[in-house]
Amino acid sequence: MLQGRAADRPPFICPGGMMNMAITELMDATGCAWPEAHQDARLMAQLALAAHRLGGIENVGVPFCMTVEAEAMGGGVDLGARGTEPSIGAYAIARPEETDRLTPLDAGQGRARVCIDAIRILGREAPHTPVIANLTGPVSLATSLLDPMIFYRAVIINKTGAHRLMHAVNTALKRFGSAMIEAGADVVCIADPSATGEIMGRRAFGEFALPYINELVTHLREKHGVPAIVHICGNVRTLGTMLSEVAAEAVSVDSMISIKALKELAPAKVAMGNVSTYLLAKGNLSRVRRSGEICLQRGAGILAPACGISPKTRLASIRSLAQVVSDLG
Repeated sequence: MLQGRAADRPPFICPGGMMNMAITELMDATGCAWPEAHQDARLMAQLALAAHRLGGIENVGVPFCMTVEAEAMGGGVDLGARGTEPSIGAYAIARPEETDRLTPLDAGQGRARVCIDAIRILGREAPHTPVIANLTGPVSLATSLLDPMIFYRAVIINKTGAHRLMHAVNTALKRFGSAMIEAGADVVCIADPSATGEIMGRRAFGEFALPYINELVTHLREKHGVPAIVHICGNVRTLGTMLSEVAAEAVSVDSMISIKALKELAPAKVAMGNVSTYLLAKGNLSRVRRSGEICLQRGAGILAPACGISPKTRLASIRSLAQVVSDLG
């Protein structure tokens, strides 16, 4: 699908990262639970494999959060608990110009190394299953290293400082992305929820989000030959046709945007998504299934949740979406 070729049916995936599939039912079934699985490559790999084998998701992907890069660059991170994802506890810098205070990301250390080791394990244990390497989007990483309000203000009144931080961020993301691909990842998924047009505005998105996303995607494609998925949250209608300029093969959006609208905004891209994660957590199985069918009828080339899944989501809900694509095949 990412290569634009005909397939027997669309796949059903849950990439990982912000859009991870590590629900508590899978933790119970495997004995691999958060927060330990964030720091142990074997536990991380087994939890990702469980989503594939028990949930019917047609990929494996790591990590299960959006804090690995920020922690590696000097940010403080709370690893959360069994039912809560890691979060930023302390920003690495106070001003965008302070990039010299950031720690260069070392893919051979800390949780970055855990992700790379987990990818190697996944390659051995599921050699025919696509492995997705998840990267925090450039704006989202910038706002994990620096207070978001300071960053968003800087894109208006301190553009030089904001660009300096974005360059530093992309240098780190290229390094981490390359390391995960070299370990065996087949696809890169870049989730940039903080780059939503509702917060940044169309002009700032065009200057501080789109160029850096495209630089990252293009670098990884030219160096490693892998395709990419980009996820943007919020009401992307505010961006007009800018989504069509994203260099990735596939674009994923929030459930507030219909697949039909996404196809109109980015007609040349593979549309991915976008079943409501609230519906997955709270809805009955017939409604979940119907939502998946509607996504496919409206042109989704890849069926997937619209955003991050609640750890309390029922495994039966995920399986019902897997059944939708299975029935098509």
